[in-house]
Amino acid sequence: MDSLSSLIAFVQAAEDLSFVAAGRKLGISASAVGKSIAKLEESAGTRLFHRTTRRVSLTEEGAAFHERCRRILDDLRDAETMLSNATGIPRGRLRVSVPTIGYHFLLPVIPEFRRLYPDIELDIDFNDRLIDVVEEGLDAVIRSGPLTDSSLMSRRLGPFRFVLCASPSYLERKGIPRHLHELEKHDCLRFRFPTSGKIQAWRFRDAAGVDPFRRPSPLTCNNMEALRGAATAGLGIAYMPDFLARDDVDAGRLHTVLDAHLVDQGQFSILWPSNRLVSPRLRTFIDHMADTLFRSN
Repeated sequence: MDSLSSLIAFVQAAEDLSFVAAGRKLGISASAVGKSIAKLEESAGTRLFHRTTRRVSLTEEGAAFHERCRRILDDLRDAETMLSNATGIPRGRLRVSVPTIGYHFLLPVIPEFRRLYPDIELDIDFNDRLIDVVEEGLDAVIRSGPLTDSSLMSRRLGPFRFVLCASPSYLERKGIPRHLHELEKHDCLRFRFPTSGKIQAWRFRDAAGVDPFRRPSPLTCNNMEALRGAATAGLGIAYMPDFLARDDVDAGRLHTVLDAHLVDQGQFSILWPSNRLVSPRLRTFIDHMADTLFRSN
């Protein structure tokens, strides 16, 4: 690998703290990443990583080197952006992080985006962990909820709403709740936020005194896909985004209940570093997502 490729491999490994994960993202083997870093260490005459059989971590010298390399690569990306801006043609690699369940709304619009902009290479990380856009060298992230990072620019993509769902077999067995207080007699499935560990609240109109979790829940999990699967399997009533439930509702595998009592809405936005030049590929992606996502809501 040449020097630039070695720096890229080092920075990716430093951010992931894993040669395997870095290799996967760069499209090379973990062995190639390790060899590249070993050459850097030999050239510098110092260790950049502490290595054990279970994990790798940066040495003090490695952490300082990472900061310098990160700035160098950012400068190179800015230079590339300047060239792209000069030609006006959207092209190149675009790294975006999206919540795990985001594939439900994102993937359906990707074919048209690829048809319109075939020179843009999408590298999408579907992950629920909190992402530092700048530190991880991402072009953008798609997030829901309040926007708290003032170092990021943002644009709203569209709203979604929450629905209560259960399978036909469950509703036949337990009955269809017609009033909020009847939820206290049902098996209500809980979602635990993976980043905070908090249980998601169910929000209703005029729900004073109503506790859907008065009975022990048959299932609490930190994955929305698993929650949806539990609901379709007849384990109980689940509270989930409408875009996640839509296919199962359309197919009759899930039925919604108490729709008129639900008030909670969510909002997805796309965010990107405010201190970076916006390349044609990123501007194109932002505009396309804002124009196409959640248009049916």
